[in-house]
Amino acid sequence: MTPTLSPPVPTRAQLKQQARRLRETMTQGGTPLSHAAALEALARQWGFRDWNTLSAAAPETSGPTPRWQIGQRVSGLYLGQPFAGRIKAVDQASGGFWRLVLVFDAPVDVIPFAGLSNLRRQVRCTVNGQGVTPEHTSDGQPHVVLHTD
Repeated sequence: MTPTLSPPVPTRAQLKQQARRLRETMTQGGTPLSHAAALEALARQWGFRDWNTLSAAAPETSGPTPRWQIGQRVSGLYLGQPFAGRIKAVDQASGGFWRLVLVFDAPVDVIPFAGLSNLRRQVRCTVNGQGVTPEHTSDGQPHVVLHTD
């Protein structure tokens, strides 16, 4: 059996336009709908739990997103610390997300305090097509931000 892939998520601008059309259609049918409710309904239609999650998965532009590949060189930030490394494993997830295993060239110390250390050599993460994780630290920074080398 061949697995089916979900259609790519439209851009945020396209999604907002879909929400406007839904809102207009519902209002014309006698069921007024707020814009926020239309965004939430659209998120559920696309298989996401809420608008914020869908918005994070949506690309900024409709151009091609990078295809993450095994062995591909990457750099970026992991928990705010710079790194360089390669992709060890790739799995395309639904909704425009990718599950990756990253191997760092040099271990990354993820504890910013002097006297404490926690070195990571390899991590698993889920990123969108732009290489940004939907998960954030307590100060609002994504766990991983990737740049292709």
